[in-house]
Amino acid sequence: MSTPRPTITKRPKIAVVAMQGDFEKHIQMLLRLGAEAYPARTSAEIERADGIVLPGGESTTIGKLLARYGVDEAIKTAAGQGKAIYGTCAGLILLAREIAAGTGQRGGQPTLGLLDIVVARNAFGRQRDSFEAELKIPVLGPEPLHTVFIRAPYIVEAGPEVEILAAYESKGIFVRQGNILGSAFHPELSDDDRTHRLFLSQIAT
Repeated sequence: MSTPRPTITKRPKIAVVAMQGDFEKHIQMLLRLGAEAYPARTSAEIERADGIVLPGGESTTIGKLLARYGVDEAIKTAAGQGKAIYGTCAGLILLAREIAAGTGQRGGQPTLGLLDIVVARNAFGRQRDSFEAELKIPVLGPEPLHTVFIRAPYIVEAGPEVEILAAYESKGIFVRQGNILGSAFHPELSDDDRTHRLFLSQIAT
């Protein structure tokens, strides 16, 4: 691929939240890229990380478990310290400021509020409506990225500090705000590692 690999002078420690969902494939891809990636279920495991990944899964379930074990506050603290955070699919929903009304909010599901965005849950349809697409994402280089969408959300509204990195059918599906990334697609389900490389580049020193 044409996107350069990040210059990493030490192995960054990446906590992949492992409450529920497809965290193992994120860990495998990050290990291949030279990171010290591990499953995280406690606030202490979040605190010692250089970066954090919130994977896909069921956002309501993950959100409740984050709160139960105090991991939500640890992630907020990490964000305040400027640590890199990346949320995919359900992780994008959990990072959002707000979930759009009428899109499965389920009685006011709490979010972390770290990305100034409003998201619509299951916005492209149910499980049977899952799809794949080749998308051009300039920040990742000229070659299209193979993307996988599974009960995916999309971004309804974004604040002025949020950079829309990619859209599908005019709907935002990949964003960045400071050191925080969020995508509606699942990069860990593709062999293309450029999205994870972009994440790592935000913590490379």
